[in-house]
Amino acid sequence: MTKDTPTGDRIAKVLSRAGVASRREAERMITEGRVKVNGKVIDSPALNVTLKDRIQVDGKWVSEPEPARLWLYHKPVGLVTTTRDEKGRETVFDQLPEDMPRVMSVGRLDLNSEGLLLLTNDGELKRNLELPSTGWLRRYRVRVKGNGEKIDIEALRKGVTVDGVKYAPMEVIFDRQQGANAWFTIALREGKNREIRRAMEHVGATVNRLLRLSYGPFQLGNLKAGEVEEVKRRVLRDQMGWDAEMKPLTKPKPKPARRRKPSATGKNS
Repeated sequence: MTKDTPTGDRIAKVLSRAGVASRREAERMITEGRVKVNGKVIDSPALNVTLKDRIQVDGKWVSEPEPARLWLYHKPVGLVTTTRDEKGRETVFDQLPEDMPRVMSVGRLDLNSEGLLLLTNDGELKRNLELPSTGWLRRYRVRVKGNGEKIDIEALRKGVTVDGVKYAPMEVIFDRQQGANAWFTIALREGKNREIRRAMEHVGATVNRLLRLSYGPFQLGNLKAGEVEEVKRRVLRDQMGWDAEMKPLTKPKPKPARRRKPSATGKNS
C-alpha cells in the first residue's frame, strides 16, 4: 500500500456489510443526504472509512457488522420485496418478527409470487448469492391456465427472447393437468424480473400461481406462509465454502437443489 492509497473501505461497502442496504441502495441513500460520517452529511460514495469513523443513517448509528447470517422466509402473496414502496403497499419487511435484525432480501419475488425468499444481514453474502457467475439453481412450482400438453415447453428449454430480453434455457417438466389448469416444475439459474411469467406468456400460457421451492441448496420444505427459519451457521459455511470466521475460502460453487413436490401445493390450489 502506498501513501496515496486510502485506508479502510468504501462507505457503501461498509453499509452493505453492516446490513443497512445493498451497495447500490447505500449509494442512493448517500446521494439523498441520509448518511453522516463523524457528524457531517456526505453526498458522495467516493469515501473510505475505518473502524474509527462514526456513521449514521437516517439518524441511527451504524454498528460494527455482525457475523453473516441467513434466513429462509416463506413469502406470502400480496407483499412487495422492497424496504419502501412508493404505492404504500405492505412489504415483506413489515411482516417479519420484531426480534429480527435489519435484513436484506436475496433477489426478489414479485407481488403475486410466493415461496422461498432468502434474507441476510450481510451485504457481501447477499452479493455472493445473487452473482450470475455462481449459477445457483432456482426451482419453482408453476400453475398456468390451459392445457399443459399444448404448451410449447421445448421453446423454453431452448431459451426464448421476449421484447428484446433473452432468457436462458430453462428446465421444464409438465407435472399434471388439474381441471382447467396445468402444473409445471421449472428451474432456472438467472432470475431476471418476472422471467417465468414473461417466458410462459411468450409460448401462450398465463401463469396464475408461482411458488419458489428452492434457491440453490436452500429449501422451502415445510415452512408455512409467513414463517422464518434461520439457516444453521455450520450449514451456511459448508454451502458457501467459507471458514469459521465466515470469510470465503473459495469461489462459491452451485450445488443442485433436491427436487421436492410438496403435496400441499396441489391440494391447496
